[in-house]
Parts: sequence; C-alpha cells; structure tokens
Amino acid sequence: MTDRKTELAGNLANVERRITAACAAAGRERDEVTLIVVTKTYPASDVRILSELGVRHVAENRDQDAAPKAAACADLPLKWHFVGQLQTNKVRSVVGYADFVQSVDRDRLVTALSREADRAGRGVGCLIQVALDAGASGRGERGGVAPGGIEELAGLVAGAPGLRLDGLMTVAPLTGEYAGREQAAFDRLMDLSTDLRRAHPAATMVSAGMSADLEQAVAAGATHVRVGTAVLGVRPRLG
Repeated sequence: MTDRKTELAGNLANVERRITAACAAAGRERDEVTLIVVTKTYPASDVRILSELGVRHVAENRDQDAAPKAAACADLPLKWHFVGQLQTNKVRSVVGYADFVQSVDRDRLVTALSREADRAGRGVGCLIQVALDAGASGRGERGGVAPGGIEELAGLVAGAPGLRLDGLMTVAPLTGEYAGREQAAFDRLMDLSTDLRRAHPAATMVSAGMSADLEQAVAAGATHVRVGTAVLGVRPRLG
C-alpha cells in the first residue's frame, strides 16, 4: 500500500468502528446506515483510493471541483451526491454526474433540476434540505427550507419529470434553538421524515451527521451519514 492508501484505510476503519458501535447502541443493524465520504477539496486520486477500499458513495459541494473529479473517476462504481448550495446556473453540469442532490430547498431549483434531468434522460434522487435554524426568511444560514415548507416542496419534486423524491437532509445548525443540540436536531429531522413518508412512502432517506456528530445522527435514525475530515484528514484552507 502507498502511504496515503494506508492512511485512508486506517481512517475508514476507525469511522467504520464508530458507525458499528453507534448502530449497536441504538439497536440498529449496521447495514441500515450508509457512509458517504465527503471528498471536497481532495483530489481524484483520493477518490480512486477510496473506491479501491470499498467506498461506494462520495459527496461534493462545489460544482467547479466536482465536475472534473467525477469525469476523472467516471470508470469507478460510485454514486455521487451533491451536498452544497446549488445555483440554478450550475444545474446542467451537476445533473451530468450527480446521482443525488441533497440540497433541494426552493421551487426554482426543482424546476431547473427537472428540466435538465429530463433533457439528459437521467433520474436524479432529490433530498429536501431542512433548515432547523430558519428565520423569518424561511431559509437557514447554510441553505435549506424551513420545516413548514417541506410538504409543498416535496409535492413539487414528486411530480417533476426526471426527479425522484428520496427523503430529507439537514446540517446541525450553529444558531437558533438547536444550536449545540445535535441530538435534538436530528430527532426533529426524524419526526419530519415520518411526516413526509405518510404522503411519500418511498422517501426513506435521512441524511444527517458528519465527522463530529455521526453517533447522534445514527441514534436518531439517520440512514446516511456524510463524513469528510474523519476519513480524509483536516482540509487544507482554500484560497
């Protein structure tokens, strides 16, 4: 093994132990939780190593980084998740490689994603990003729609050609009533997921938890955790 492959294998093993322990503590089976490795700021060579080590789900948050990386790794058996705030002028590019867009949070984005997915003949899985810190604007600091906006947006996604409503995503908020209360935030997301599935039974994905709080997410019932730093290391500063 190269030094980098040895490093990533060790980090993955540590994360795997954490997820397994969290599942056991919650009385869940390990296969109920999917690990998504967030590869933002890291090169395609790391994505290749991760694939060799068995990773099948990777995530990016900036199209200008993700598009060339996905193209360079197009031969690998990977599912690509887009998790960042998405501008409509980037939608055509993102639809070209993303299997899932986890940051759907407004009507215009649904319309743009549907148009491009339909044009490309692709089916794109959509998660509605929930902002548990949403203020009067109805949006959170890092994007997302307020809980009260989920039902309407879910209906739009479910009826849009080329799109599939797969579930909900959140990021533990830094402000508002859930700041510093990750477990409560993720429990709230699970309640919202239960409500969503009454109208849309197939929308079973719940994406929550990152390197620092994956255990709380698993305890709440998350089906997917998004882990970057704990696998790849501390990110280099951008710019």
